[in-house]
Amino acid sequence: MEFSYIFWWVIAWMIFWALVGSFVTRRIYLHRDLDTSNATFVGSMLGAATGPFGLAPLWMKSPDLTNRFVVFPALGAVTLIAAAFAFADPSNNCVANGSFVASQIVNGLIIGIIYGFMALGLSLIFSILGVVSFAHGEFYMVGGMITYFATVVWFPGLNPALGILIACAMTFALGAAFERMFLTPMYEGKIERPVEYGILVTFGLAFTVQYFVQAVAGANPVKTQRYIDFPRLRWPSAEDPWLVKSSRGNMELFDTVSISNPRFTAAVMCILVLCALLYFLHRTWTGKALRAVSQDREAAAIAGINPDRMNMLAFALGGMIAALAGAMLVQAFSWLPQVGNIPAMRSFVIVVLGGLGSLPGAFLGGIIVGLVEAAGTGCIPDAQKAASYIPAYGMIVLTLTLLLRPTGLFGRRFASGTHGKF
Repeated sequence: MEFSYIFWWVIAWMIFWALVGSFVTRRIYLHRDLDTSNATFVGSMLGAATGPFGLAPLWMKSPDLTNRFVVFPALGAVTLIAAAFAFADPSNNCVANGSFVASQIVNGLIIGIIYGFMALGLSLIFSILGVVSFAHGEFYMVGGMITYFATVVWFPGLNPALGILIACAMTFALGAAFERMFLTPMYEGKIERPVEYGILVTFGLAFTVQYFVQAVAGANPVKTQRYIDFPRLRWPSAEDPWLVKSSRGNMELFDTVSISNPRFTAAVMCILVLCALLYFLHRTWTGKALRAVSQDREAAAIAGINPDRMNMLAFALGGMIAALAGAMLVQAFSWLPQVGNIPAMRSFVIVVLGGLGSLPGAFLGGIIVGLVEAAGTGCIPDAQKAASYIPAYGMIVLTLTLLLRPTGLFGRRFASGTHGKF
């Protein structure tokens, strides 16, 4: 039997026992009047990873399915898929080339950090306002456009840091003005169907901003120069004792770990801003007020917090975070008025994966999506096909999340009047 047949037989085995595990585990927990919130996910992952050998003890003992039961079966399923792939195609770069694998993992982590950072803004907006902003991708696009025009057109030679600050200030003002004019009526009883209204009005903002930018800036792609040029370093050095001798006679740990300079710069900036945002939310009065509104709007108002002001601040901050991601990546990609469409779709996938309203979930979800895309594109030998499949990986992740764990990794079922907790 050929290796490829073995691989597909393993996948068929995993799918079958995943379906059995998800259905039977939930029925057993319902019959025994136990918590079923994690039953479908744990049953499917444990079935995929171990088949009947792991499901039988689970069905007999029916333990409380805490977080450790959520993580380890999923890791086991992923490990089994990786082992089956390695056995099916041992000559693939993902199996035989350690340098290639290291590069894919590092670049997946870097782009995942950027994805997660952008999704933070969307999660923040939903946590406070209960609105899914369909204009999130346009804030991302506008941040890059403003940075380009500030540093190249309006003030040639301007320090990129100042250009980024200008982009953040302008998008913050745009978000605050939009929320005050169009979203505030939702909370004053002037809108009969606020959920539908929020979707339509943010979609209208996206449509307006995209075509306004296209009318003003044109449809030609633009791009800035690198913000920072890093020196070339070799680490570890040739004298390190743990290095192994390669087939070419060179002493090296990895042949090459290729990291994009602009993406690395953007990832570092995202981590720094994330730390600043967490400090703001947990250590300042305004940040604590935002968290209070996200947990209970009415109780926060009784405590003296102005929920309407927090709404404006949350929407402006969320848009500014997306714009900052765009401002950092305009040095890496060609920028068009439509450049925000795909990042916006990824943000929706990441927010659902991490859990609506969960900031840690959004960041972790971004890293997972980045690694999935890196693995999916790197393990396909045909580079052209691999690039065309990138949008599909996010949809696969979204579909599996909605089927197996609709609340996401860190999500929870919201009580009436609340939208999230971070």
